[in-house]
Amino acid sequence: MTDRTPREDRSPAAGESKLSDVTSMRSGTADVASEQVLQRVVFPRGEDPLDVRPLYIDEPTSLDSAATVVSRRRLLVPAHRKISLASYFNAFPASYWKRWTEVDEVVLRLKVKGAGRLDVYRSKPNGDSVHLQGTPVDSQDWESLEFRVSLTPFEDGGWIWFDLFTNDAPLEIDEAAWTTDVPLPKQQVVVGTTTIRPADAVLALQTLGEDPQVMEVVKRVIVADQGPQKIRETEGFDEAARRLGDKLQVIEQDNLGGSGGFTRVMYEGIYNSDAEQVMVIDDDIALEPDGVLRANAFARAASSPVIVGGQMLNLQARSRLHTMGEVVDLGQGIWRAAPGAVTDHDFAKKPLRKSTKLHQRIHSTYNGWWMCLFPREVIERTGLPLPLFIKHDDSEYSLRAGERGYPTVTLPGAAIWHMPWTDKNDATDWTAYFHTRNRLILAALHSPDTVKTNIIKQGLKLTLRHLLSMEYSTVAVQQKALEDFMAGPEGLFESLRTALPEVRELRKDYDDAKTLPSAREFPPPTANPIMAESLLKPPVNPAVIAARASKALLHNLKEPAKDAGERPQLNVPAASARWFLLGNLDSATVSNADGSGVSFRRRDPEEFRRLGMRAVANYKRLGQEWTRLCAVYRAALPELTSAESWKQVFDSK
Repeated sequence: MTDRTPREDRSPAAGESKLSDVTSMRSGTADVASEQVLQRVVFPRGEDPLDVRPLYIDEPTSLDSAATVVSRRRLLVPAHRKISLASYFNAFPASYWKRWTEVDEVVLRLKVKGAGRLDVYRSKPNGDSVHLQGTPVDSQDWESLEFRVSLTPFEDGGWIWFDLFTNDAPLEIDEAAWTTDVPLPKQQVVVGTTTIRPADAVLALQTLGEDPQVMEVVKRVIVADQGPQKIRETEGFDEAARRLGDKLQVIEQDNLGGSGGFTRVMYEGIYNSDAEQVMVIDDDIALEPDGVLRANAFARAASSPVIVGGQMLNLQARSRLHTMGEVVDLGQGIWRAAPGAVTDHDFAKKPLRKSTKLHQRIHSTYNGWWMCLFPREVIERTGLPLPLFIKHDDSEYSLRAGERGYPTVTLPGAAIWHMPWTDKNDATDWTAYFHTRNRLILAALHSPDTVKTNIIKQGLKLTLRHLLSMEYSTVAVQQKALEDFMAGPEGLFESLRTALPEVRELRKDYDDAKTLPSAREFPPPTANPIMAESLLKPPVNPAVIAARASKALLHNLKEPAKDAGERPQLNVPAASARWFLLGNLDSATVSNADGSGVSFRRRDPEEFRRLGMRAVANYKRLGQEWTRLCAVYRAALPELTSAESWKQVFDSK
């Protein structure tokens, strides 16, 4: 950050604003410069479904009491109503700005017309609300107001918002924004995505290009197009290109996975652009374009460079916050929810004001690349991502940047909607290869040596669970991942093009990897569904777990019933497909996570033994060679993340 010009401290103590701050603003205020806007107050787009409203407006549930969204920036509150802007997208996450930026006072500026009252509130880390200031409004013409709030009391958490009240007449607000008097530097951002699903990407590009103020800060929009269907040939692309104009750049390249696509965006943004920031977004998202402005402003205001990540909202249940912030557990070599983070919170059921768990500041150590912004300095000093194809490229990058002094901040209110990972099969399908191999690479680079014990124990346990669940293809690709990791880092760049075809070839002959549309494709099950009830209760007591696992293990070493390969014993829904049920069956149809099909799993004692012995041998070898492998991967890191190495990949065909 550049040095700030000293200014008089006008902030009142303990977050309370002076009465004169309200009354002195009623003569009207000059428009604040766009670079001083931290967060605009916005309302749903016309294309948005009704269930997104709770993310923007906290209002009565009955539609006849609802406010009228006049435009993205303008709201009309009917007479005799109370509307709160203590909403996910419109409350100001003050604690994050206090902790990470040089902003010490936020100024709410807006235009009002009509009659009613406006009150400003803040919250404490425990969710308690505190009234700060307010004023009656009675004006037939547009009038400008501003309210100043010190960020002093927000170290551990808290939001700021305002409520609107009306009596006998309506009240309108327009152009409301949380702003600063600090002159922030102007910086532009390269926004990029990599696509294998061009129809989704086109919609995101159209949304990005619809807001002129967003496009003012966007230097370029880069699409690393990697799918078999080209984005230029996709319906709606022409409209997206029209909105984005000459800022749009489509680069067609081989399918190098998410890491290859996002690295191309970073490479072009840093080495072929003078933009100060690079933002990556997934292709299969719904975009709130104001998130681009908010991440851009946060990075510009940061006291030192930080990675600014966006939170993930649930694309299938649009009022739900799916993930609030995540960390990498170095002792396990895997990501998880950050301490104190709330998952799957439904704002339609419990607004921000009524939640006690959403107000403390969450400390993340990484952010998924569904939406993530990087200052130029971070990429120049950290290097480019590892050539991992998919999975763990984002978590490893944040760890590497953090080791160089660049933390990751997951910023509330800067978010996208994305398919929740709970509706994916990525722990058992072809992606299981990349989960396994890349987790080992991450741990080898960043975890203490003691992580190997946890990895081996967990790996053997998961192997047994998959085998008991008749997921033989999963175990096969995991063992390939182990063996490829132990072969060293030399083949990682080559594997960007070869790993996926090899994994798909490996899986193609396994029954659990073959999907048909429905269980109706198979004969009716032979067993009574009641049979499953006694087996579905998860064992909790260690002795019970051991007993049921031993019983299932013995069952899997026996020959299956003669007709088990032709007719399933049970039709098992995805939620019930657990080892303690499937481990006692000879065959079953099992639904996949999103309900789009089923696989017919058949028990195979010979494959069970072969894969089990291979896993034991591989994990034994992993333990013996772990220290050496860590040294090898750490020595190779500079070359694996260099611009020169990646340029060779991009230039080769």
